[in-house]
Amino acid sequence: MTLLSESELQQVAAAIERVEAHTDAELVTVLAARADDYRYIPLLWASLIALLLPGALLFFSGWLSAWQLVLVQWATFVGLALLFRLPGLTTRLIPPAVRRWRACNLARRQFLELNLHHTEGETGMLIFVSEAERYVEILVDRGISRRIDNSAWQAVVAEFTGRVRDGQVLEGFLTCIESCGELLREQVPKTHPRNELPNRLVVLD
Repeated sequence: MTLLSESELQQVAAAIERVEAHTDAELVTVLAARADDYRYIPLLWASLIALLLPGALLFFSGWLSAWQLVLVQWATFVGLALLFRLPGLTTRLIPPAVRRWRACNLARRQFLELNLHHTEGETGMLIFVSEAERYVEILVDRGISRRIDNSAWQAVVAEFTGRVRDGQVLEGFLTCIESCGELLREQVPKTHPRNELPNRLVVLD
């Protein structure tokens, strides 16, 4: 994961503070190294190949004894399970839909765990990034979604995703927070002073 220094974390917190000075929205930012460890992925692929291999061997060799098939299966499973645990290979074995699904689930869990659904006026807003999956999502509570359509965040998310892909996580956060602030300042203006949730970036290793 792209490690942010203490000064960079303070830049994110300061950007949120500037935005919240002009809006009732409560912004929380989360940066996850990855949405899942995907330990089951190497085992799934190794199991599948080990199950299919005997059929292929029988087809090409014509005959193998039962114990030879079992031995080949076990050797294949163990060898591939170890091989597929290499980080570079594991990443390639994970279907994009699975990566997106896991990141999406983590974002929603964070929204609830950080109590963004319990803010005054239902104005919680989560800016979530899962770096390994190159996944960015903005989640808002009903007090914001009633005033700003979800499609308004699409361009912001697309730009931030590009920044994450290029390894510019800090720049992505700062630009995203500023862009969100412009919309929130207009549609969810400040009505009274409050700061219910911490401004510091939440980092999930």
